[in-house]
Amino acid sequence: MAEIEIKLERANVEELFSRYKDIIGKDFPGYRNHVYRTITYAMHFLGNDPKLERLVETIFVYHDIGLWTDHELAYLEPSETVALEDNQKYEWGLDPEVLRGGIHWHHKIFSYKGQHQNIIEACRKADWIDASKGLIRKGLNKSAIKEVELAFPNLGFHDTLLRLAKDYGGSALIGGIKVTRGIVKW
Repeated sequence: MAEIEIKLERANVEELFSRYKDIIGKDFPGYRNHVYRTITYAMHFLGNDPKLERLVETIFVYHDIGLWTDHELAYLEPSETVALEDNQKYEWGLDPEVLRGGIHWHHKIFSYKGQHQNIIEACRKADWIDASKGLIRKGLNKSAIKEVELAFPNLGFHDTLLRLAKDYGGSALIGGIKVTRGIVKW
């Protein structure tokens, strides 16, 4: 597999985030870096195809956004809704089925099979790499993951997820159960 390509700035990502930075608030730096890491991994799996970059960037800016826009632990559907509404409102012209699918299936445990498999599967693998802090590598070597993590430090993102599970669920245990039931797909 080719060396991983890291883009430190993505104009489209920053433009998309501009609408939600205040809503995400103090969690923004950690979420932003999570988004940059996952985009980097997904684009690597897609051969850094420039035709797919805008779509992948959009999927990842929106993939967890429902945590902040809707204060929901079962945030996949709210995240999909926000992404699809913005796609239509701002006339981006992105395929709504791919946009929805990339968000909906990004926590799927087993490989995604179906329409738009290459993009959805790249996004799924990318999120698993980052969610596991590189313990699950999906074919990437440790040095590539380390390189991406150095470029885009965690900045407490995983701690944020634990805090939100507790805040929205009433306790870490109840929140953890709600998150698992609400977002994990088989």
